[in-house]
Amino acid sequence: MSFNIGLSGLYAANKALNVTGNNIANVATTGFKSSRAEFADQYSNSVRGTSAGKTVIGSGVKTAAVSQLFTPGNINGTGQALDMAIDGNGFFALNDNGSKIYTRAGAFYSDKDGYVVSSSGAKLQGYAVDGNGKIIQGVLTDLQIDTSNLTPNPTGRISETVNLNSSATAPTETPFDPTNVNTYNYTFNTDVYDSQGNAHQLNQYFVKDAGSNSWTMYTTVDGRNPADPTQTTPLVNTLPFKSDGTLDTAAMTAGPVPGGLAINANKSFNLDGWIPAQKNAAGVWAANGAIAHASGVNMDMLGTTQYNAASATTAKSQDGFATGELSGLTIDQSGNLFANFTNGQDKVIGQVAIANFANLQGLTPMGGTTWKESYASGVPVIGAPDTGTLGQIAGGALEDSNVDLTGELVNLIKAQSNYQANAKTISTESTIMQTIIQMT
Repeated sequence: MSFNIGLSGLYAANKALNVTGNNIANVATTGFKSSRAEFADQYSNSVRGTSAGKTVIGSGVKTAAVSQLFTPGNINGTGQALDMAIDGNGFFALNDNGSKIYTRAGAFYSDKDGYVVSSSGAKLQGYAVDGNGKIIQGVLTDLQIDTSNLTPNPTGRISETVNLNSSATAPTETPFDPTNVNTYNYTFNTDVYDSQGNAHQLNQYFVKDAGSNSWTMYTTVDGRNPADPTQTTPLVNTLPFKSDGTLDTAAMTAGPVPGGLAINANKSFNLDGWIPAQKNAAGVWAANGAIAHASGVNMDMLGTTQYNAASATTAKSQDGFATGELSGLTIDQSGNLFANFTNGQDKVIGQVAIANFANLQGLTPMGGTTWKESYASGVPVIGAPDTGTLGQIAGGALEDSNVDLTGELVNLIKAQSNYQANAKTISTESTIMQTIIQMT
């Protein structure tokens, strides 16, 4: 019996050596989770399944389990766009030719078809976006990068915050002439875009009215009349102000303004009827074949003031843009995958999904730092990152192996000592047997 006890100890020590050796071998494996060998003692049972008595000696040791330790590893930045690490609970969900597997190794790439894949070719799962760029939650799909150019967006809204100097005096030279700086007090330009992504320059000129608390605004596009590009006559509107220097919207009547910008119900301006134009081969200004935004260009100037300070534009924005080529990818902590374009625009093209399990120890290792669900693990709970108990996504980073090399080297020494001690047990038993044989 002692031989069997010692032999079981050798088996156990060898198992511990194998587990420790595997941990050490994977100390630099991205997303690797270390294991530990767990042992239990053995006792002989009687035929009826009960122990033979209080004097029974154990029959050795057995391997109860080899458990994986799912403690997180360090997260280190890599600078690679599609590298991802999970900061918290969860696994990346992968589609491996129809089979669902899970991993913490977030080194992903783009294949020839634009799919986001692991080094083994398994496709990363997530949520797609609809035509409006909104995430379609709840329906997993293979994430794919759209490399086509970004469709241009015609300008539909402009927001401007302007101050016009209340101490300014009316120009001494008249009439207004955009080429003569002595006929206006202040001017600035804003780029606007047509349906084909062509940029045009919206010009706005401001002239202080003599003897009144108002200014006259002249508006052109590319120096032309917006509704008739063959003419240089600007659109003309009046900006009335209250005594406190704020815009007097009550004095502005909503509706069309002959020869000027229309006024919306909320007292913003509307550049309606704009015909995008350019010079043709003959050098004559004519329509360029594109159109303006369907609802016109709404110009929010409600924040315009007339204070005793230098005339200046303090804030300005517009929602149009030209076409753009894909220049890069970024991922936020919620797993949103953004395509970055050369025109400065960003577009959400998908969201990474994260899966978690009730019993991580029940997962079946598949190699390649991947696992598969089993009956013991339970079904996966899949959702968006940074929701519930699911972790966040760290973009441009990878999770290191969680192997503690110092601890594993100590375990290696312990396993070696255990092996030697059990070998000594067998050696001693052999010596005793030899002594008994010699006595006969």
